[in-house]
Amino acid sequence: MINLTSLEIDNIHAYWQAANYLAVGQIYLQDNPLLNEPLRPEHIKPRLLGHWGTSPGLSFIYVHLNRLIKNTGADILYVCGPGHGAPGVVAHTYLEGTYSEIYPNVTQDERGMRHLFRQFSTPGGIPSHLSADIPGSIHEGGELGYSLVHAFGAAFDNPGLLVACIVGDGEAETGPLEASWKSIAFLNPVRDGAVLPILHLNGYKISGPTVLSRMSDIKLEQLFNGHGYDVLFVEGNNPAVVHRQMAGILDEAYRRIKLIQDHARQGNPLPCNRWPIIILRTPKGWTGPKEWNGIPIEDTFRSHQVPLTGVKEDPKKLKALEDWMLSYRPERLFDKKGKLLPELAALAPEGNKRMSALPYANGGLLLKELHLPEFRKYAVSLTAPGVTEAESTRNLGKYLRDVFSLNQETNNFRLFCPDETTSNRLEAVFEVTNRCSMQTINPADDKLANDGRVMEVLSEHLCEGWLEGYLLTGRHGLFPCYEAFVTIVDSMVSQHAKWLKTAHGLPWRKPVASLNYLLTSHVWRQDNNGYSHQGPGFIDTVVNKKSAVVRIYLPPDANTLLSVMDHCLRSKDYVNVVIAGKQPELQWLTMPEAIDHCALGASEWKWAGNMANEQPDVILGCAGDVPTLEAVAAAWILKQYMPELKVRLVNVMDLMSLSPVAYHPHGMSDELFNTLFTNTAPVIFAFHGYVRIIHDLIHGRPDPARFHVRGYMEEGTTTTPFDMVVLNKMSRYHLAMEAVKRVPHMHQQADAFISYCEGKLKEHAAYICANLDDLPEIKNWKWTN
Repeated sequence: MINLTSLEIDNIHAYWQAANYLAVGQIYLQDNPLLNEPLRPEHIKPRLLGHWGTSPGLSFIYVHLNRLIKNTGADILYVCGPGHGAPGVVAHTYLEGTYSEIYPNVTQDERGMRHLFRQFSTPGGIPSHLSADIPGSIHEGGELGYSLVHAFGAAFDNPGLLVACIVGDGEAETGPLEASWKSIAFLNPVRDGAVLPILHLNGYKISGPTVLSRMSDIKLEQLFNGHGYDVLFVEGNNPAVVHRQMAGILDEAYRRIKLIQDHARQGNPLPCNRWPIIILRTPKGWTGPKEWNGIPIEDTFRSHQVPLTGVKEDPKKLKALEDWMLSYRPERLFDKKGKLLPELAALAPEGNKRMSALPYANGGLLLKELHLPEFRKYAVSLTAPGVTEAESTRNLGKYLRDVFSLNQETNNFRLFCPDETTSNRLEAVFEVTNRCSMQTINPADDKLANDGRVMEVLSEHLCEGWLEGYLLTGRHGLFPCYEAFVTIVDSMVSQHAKWLKTAHGLPWRKPVASLNYLLTSHVWRQDNNGYSHQGPGFIDTVVNKKSAVVRIYLPPDANTLLSVMDHCLRSKDYVNVVIAGKQPELQWLTMPEAIDHCALGASEWKWAGNMANEQPDVILGCAGDVPTLEAVAAAWILKQYMPELKVRLVNVMDLMSLSPVAYHPHGMSDELFNTLFTNTAPVIFAFHGYVRIIHDLIHGRPDPARFHVRGYMEEGTTTTPFDMVVLNKMSRYHLAMEAVKRVPHMHQQADAFISYCEGKLKEHAAYICANLDDLPEIKNWKWTN
């Protein structure tokens, strides 16, 4: 045990008490912050919100990490899993001065303390959980499960960083957190920082016990030894004893981390040492009310949120709150003006060593631009549209290979992918890097190495969380994923989008690299997998987020994919979703055409139309590579069989361009929209996803009811590519029939054409059952004039 003097223990305890006092004040008080007069009902907030139970434990850890920083000069990032413990963390950001530097109206005096209390969980203030508003934070905490994976993402490629991650015992019951323990299998002590998990067992969730808190120390040690950790315990309820324990164990954990790193960085074989984990057992609501009317509060679930309710109305409870706050002896913590006493303030680190001022927690300060290759040199050469075939993602793989090569010195780019890099035709990256693993590597393994920069693990949660932590600490990355299974992280992307939206309103938060998704193996081409892998719902999740944040791109071919991905990797503070197939497919645009098309977001493909500079009778719209194929083929069929029908084809690459400009920054002007889609012509629109999205986006456009949308209708199975579009009534024949039906002056000729199309669909159904493949005229179709 470390030999701290009694004075050192007293000062650490006093600093902790100051933070606890501020935490209680944030939950309860709107006035009289220093208790200079007896508490009265008007001093109490009208609505009592916030979480007390976890706050004293989080604050206890914070003050001890401060001591470690002061003694070692370490850069420590504080990642707080129990996000509703914000009162305890906000208190520390205020005590060490950062909060007042960022928010000058929250001054280091009685007036500022009053403002600190009044703003917490009130209109126009800050939320009850950690958020982008709080300096030093990269982790929202409003939804449990992601703290540890964010911590590892922050540590990757940051060799000088120690991430202290506080995992609540309620959070430890979630699936993503349980998967996150495996992250040490990817943490390289030579090039990465370290993560110190601190599992805080205070016993209870909202109304019941937690699983891990009821396990014995022996079982906990066995569990985490199995995960690969070396367990260090701190437990008790006597502050003086627990302070000494925590100081000694924290120093020991740091010593072991440095030994592992120093051994590896001196060129020795990579160690098999276990990384340390601290398991801290303290009472729920520690230092709070012990009981009320004989019912225990401290060390029970009753201290989880607001331990004493109704204090504004009940004089006895009001007196109990006053006694609780006075038990911290604020007169021995703050001077008469409300400023923390100098001998206590000296316990906090200074400048950027403060955890609330650490540059890693404001990653835009550290962001270095990616060196990107000239994407045009990876172009697919075309002699004519709709003739050449290529695998769009395979060309992108070559581009990404060179992104890795150009950024070898900065090492600030990684792929995070659920074991699908090769499957998604991005294997060119393995010419210059490998898959990462710190476990045993066998001779038969392929492209596996300790220093690999492709992070493959069969957990979408880990890929997403690692990438988020990596981005928020100032780096760049890409998340390629099967489209159907990226929905596993729906709530994670929602939380990240909310973080970005909040950060946009904070001038001190510097822009970070965008969260980039490449969704392939998509809904329309699941030849090996079938119905379970057919789901385009991620678009629905993302499209509803704040327009300042989200972008959705559906490049129809390889050249547009290259152009848009280059744009996404250069962008900042967005969530970019790019959806592109990996199968061989027809290519439509030369690179110059693709660049122009991407810049506009949507454009008319005049070569596919049949208008002769006249106004169209009908418009075929499309968004997505397979819908584009079917729409172009429908235009071709109409040219052959209904040449007098004037058809325009419009391809939409940037989905949000359909929206009015008032609703999204990428929205088309009314003038451009009307130029493409006219004011009156019927529009048959083939869409990659669920049809409702298009109807929502065009709301507010002229006569939106004229848009007839075909898309995914939850019809699927293991079948041929063309049968997928037939099952969902988005085939070229369905589109062509609908186009003819929507033009009144074509009705006399419609019956024969519709009979032809229906006959082709019957022929298709019979052929695939007999031959297990698509009709040659479908499979081998190419555009001809």
